[in-house]
Amino acid sequence: MQPIEIYTTRHCPYCHAAKALLKKKGVNFSEVDVGRDLERREEMIQRANGSTTVPQIFVGALHIGGCDELHDLERAGKLDPILAEGKASS
Repeated sequence: MQPIEIYTTRHCPYCHAAKALLKKKGVNFSEVDVGRDLERREEMIQRANGSTTVPQIFVGALHIGGCDELHDLERAGKLDPILAEGKASS
């Protein structure tokens, strides 16, 4: 399975909403709190092509984007195939 990673900060409502959707989908993900870790924040910015907002969500090497993009994929019916592809690659 491709790893699902979400870069967050502690009190970010968008981070909480994105994590809630991933939990609802029943997928495991790792969370990286970049609130106080400048090295990991810089890592996130580089991986996200310069985006500095949280959350930033990745499925393997695929950059999903933030909370809005995650929910847009869900509404369009495109999130499940992305997650299923990640599960199938294990």
